[in-house]
Amino acid sequence: MYNRILLIGNLTRDPEVRYLPSGVPVTTFDIAVNERYRGRDQEMHEETLFIRVETFQRQAETCAEYLKKGRRVFVDGKLRIDQWEAKDGTKRSRPVVRGLQVRFIDRRPAEGAAPEAEPAASAQAPKPAGVDVPSSEELPEVDINAQSSESGPEGAAPNEDLPF
Repeated sequence: MYNRILLIGNLTRDPEVRYLPSGVPVTTFDIAVNERYRGRDQEMHEETLFIRVETFQRQAETCAEYLKKGRRVFVDGKLRIDQWEAKDGTKRSRPVVRGLQVRFIDRRPAEGAAPEAEPAASAQAPKPAGVDVPSSEELPEVDINAQSSESGPEGAAPNEDLPF
């Protein structure tokens, strides 16, 4: 089975941080995800879903430090349904996403601070821990309009030798 969900939404409140007995940080925040669609009446309708997101470890610390109410985020995670019984005896449930990766997709200056220049696209999202991503200066230049050779990249087998 495969359980993966991708969401873009705005935080509805500031994140809350708590710590598990083992000392692992957990940050919880809610996002509002808007969906627009045309109904049978040909009118545009908008539906808003409110989704709880939980992040753990370093991702939790980063979210707690940089996210605030109103920020737009991209969440890549796993979906689960929390179920409980309310004080009045009714059964309740809500979707919760375990955020495996949270990207900050807008840049908002701190309140009262002068707006800063927009950074390059590669600098907008924090680099995941443990991943070495080369800068654009380190990447080789490739001429996509050049005629391709039969042998392909250095050391690769000629196209007719490939099994597919």
